[in-house]
Amino acid sequence: MGTNVPAVEPEDAAAAGETPDEAPPAARAGAGGGHAEAREVREFWEGLGLPGLVDVHTHFMPERVLRKVWEYFDRVGELTGGLEWPITYRADEDERLALIREFGVRAFTAMLYPHKAGMAEWLNSWAVDFARRTPDCLHTSTLFPEPGVERYVREAVEAGARVFKSHVQVGAYDPGDELLDPVWGLLAEAGVPVVIHCGSGPAPGKYTGPGPVGAVLGRHPRLRLVLAHMGMPEYEDFLALADRYEEVRLDTTMAFTDFSERLAPFPPGLLPRLADLGDRVLLGTDFPNIPYPYVHQLRALERLGLGDDWLRAVCYENGARLFGRG
Repeated sequence: MGTNVPAVEPEDAAAAGETPDEAPPAARAGAGGGHAEAREVREFWEGLGLPGLVDVHTHFMPERVLRKVWEYFDRVGELTGGLEWPITYRADEDERLALIREFGVRAFTAMLYPHKAGMAEWLNSWAVDFARRTPDCLHTSTLFPEPGVERYVREAVEAGARVFKSHVQVGAYDPGDELLDPVWGLLAEAGVPVVIHCGSGPAPGKYTGPGPVGAVLGRHPRLRLVLAHMGMPEYEDFLALADRYEEVRLDTTMAFTDFSERLAPFPPGLLPRLADLGDRVLLGTDFPNIPYPYVHQLRALERLGLGDDWLRAVCYENGARLFGRG
């Protein structure tokens, strides 16, 4: 879920590849205890007759940046009414990659994002290398409204970026900023999806909510926006955008889980509309930054009662079709 990430300067790039400090054993228990959970995850998708999962919302980024994100979550109680947010999979990159593969996730993303100007191009450079050494990760890039954004987004697309991340809440920017208008047009023309955190959870921002992103879609109706977290907590408004624009999709990240239902419950009356949009809902989890086991997201989707066909579409088929991953 969205965060106001503490500052990490681009000049820290050299330090980003350093071996991270050893996490406390208790913090690493989630990753280290993955085998039993992996069996449960695999039983879930095998029971649906799927070859695995496609997860469009997972976070891999420079280790130094990720640790800043974890530090934020360690003290996020002020945004969640005191609800603690322990990181279940606090482990180094190799362990996290091994675990998500053990879960049977056949394609995943490296959702990375800047909180200010001057970071996006550096992050994209890291992402090129990560995609090169991690073939099951969809090459992910990001953006920020700043001079040069059209150039580096075009370069990322030409370098093979398969998906972009836009974080309106963390970046505190208007998606309708005039610097981004040609970028949205470029991405719409290229057919590259953008996972965008534009809902107002866990805390509203100046440009969150359906209005600003709705204005962007009005100018670029073919833009493939994937609304992160189902647009939490403005679920109904963002479902309406998906109804209006056929290229708009939603990801399930953290939605319907016990954790999020305490903060921003999904209205039961909207379930029929969610069922009708079943071909445009994509599995997302926020791995590794989640305060519960990965399998809980899957069980939360299952208990919606929308049927096995809906689950098969959400957990694999829609993502495989969008990204051409079989």
